[in-house]
Amino acid sequence: MEKPTIAVVGIGATGAVLAAALLKIDPEVLLVDPQLGLKETLLRDGIRITGQFNFQVPVRNIFSRIGDLRESRPQVIFLATKTFHLQRVLDELGELFRPGMKVVSTHNGLGTEDLIAERFGTDAAFRMSLNYGVALKGPGQVEAAFFNRPNHLGALRPENREMGTRLAAQLTAGGLDTECVEDIKRFVWKKMIMKCTMASICAVTDKTIQGALDFPPTREIADACFQEVLAVAKAKGFDLGADYLQQALAYLEKVGVHKDSMCFDIANRTRTEIDFLGGKVVAYGEETGVPTPVYRIMANLVRALEDNYLVK
Repeated sequence: MEKPTIAVVGIGATGAVLAAALLKIDPEVLLVDPQLGLKETLLRDGIRITGQFNFQVPVRNIFSRIGDLRESRPQVIFLATKTFHLQRVLDELGELFRPGMKVVSTHNGLGTEDLIAERFGTDAAFRMSLNYGVALKGPGQVEAAFFNRPNHLGALRPENREMGTRLAAQLTAGGLDTECVEDIKRFVWKKMIMKCTMASICAVTDKTIQGALDFPPTREIADACFQEVLAVAKAKGFDLGADYLQQALAYLEKVGVHKDSMCFDIANRTRTEIDFLGGKVVAYGEETGVPTPVYRIMANLVRALEDNYLVK
């Protein structure tokens, strides 16, 4: 079976790593990003990933708008934008979507795959849970601080497992170890419980993950948040077991010397992804009747920081 025509939308730090792994196997992968001057830079210099990966790949096809993909007719589109752009991206994608197209959310946050399913149907919706940490050093230049192999990828419909397996194999062959799993939502919850808990704490305090866990006052907040989000996850049908929290803290020990990306959003005075992180936990808590008072406070503190600098 021939490889599907693939596009990656959003060539920031996360998207650049995905694109590089895919380009190693298929140089004709299509890239989309509206950033001014990025097209010229990537066509000239390609994408370079250092640190935990060693990727240097040329770029042949890059577009500034999703609509420019119409003639290429991609069969699979990876979305690697910030979550707050997702609704707009889906609106633009609607102009060229056709039955059979698969859309893979690689976002941070909870419920992004559900937005794809609501717009295009469950047959179109895939999700990835990424286990690497990266920082953008320049256009198409990324440093990977860690990669806790593998990533996980899955479809919302079991009938799409074959496609998920093919995509995971292609990413793995390109150096980005990825496993196709049956219950991708469970893996998303396992990762996002940690992300949702630590992101707002780190953003408000400007501490590293490890620093926030080691400092008793912020550790107290984290412990309370973990209990709230685990209760929400269970109410949503994802009981992760008695040993999950111990495993999560062990995972955070590996990555904890780094700051969460939300710290950089606040420092750079850009919009955060709080609505799909802590804010989504609060929303799910309201939906299921699970109280989340500490999560609500932390999410609102992040929103207050944003309010100090975002243009009204």
